[in-house]
Amino acid sequence: MRSLIVSALVSLDGVFGDPRSWASEYFDDDSATRSLKRLMGSDAMLMGRGTYEYFAPAWPTMSGPYPDRINAIRKYVFSSTLSEVDWHNSTIVTGDPTQAVEQLKEEGDADLVIYGYGKLAQTLLEHDLVDVLDFWVHPAVIGGGTSVSRPGQHKALQLTAVESWPTGVVSLRYGRP
Repeated sequence: MRSLIVSALVSLDGVFGDPRSWASEYFDDDSATRSLKRLMGSDAMLMGRGTYEYFAPAWPTMSGPYPDRINAIRKYVFSSTLSEVDWHNSTIVTGDPTQAVEQLKEEGDADLVIYGYGKLAQTLLEHDLVDVLDFWVHPAVIGGGTSVSRPGQHKALQLTAVESWPTGVVSLRYGRP
């Protein structure tokens, strides 16, 4: 069974929304190498409608090893409101996301990855379908935006790794206890 990895860029005050506006200055060559390694170990990305609408306009116009991998990888878009997706290699998934992800975890050999900690990631964590939760905490206070803190089930996790990078970003990796 393959693993589901949730990877999110987070500010010190817990904001994960719109990372292009605040995290770009911390995304150096080392970060790109780490991100590409994660993508190369995955054969599909999962995303909700909001993430799809955030990513789809930007990534298809970019090129290079990292954007090329994002554009090529299989993308499953979980939405009950989208009727079509134009981004290469994207498929809309309707219905119960937990059942769909249970099936996806059984089907392949490489990891599944979610970027961001939106409703889809939170739902899958609450249903014990997330194997790794990796927050890249950035040394910035945003002061507003979409927060990782919102109502949901209590979920205890176990810290499995901590890494700090020269940019001041700290990766906090958690798994199931």
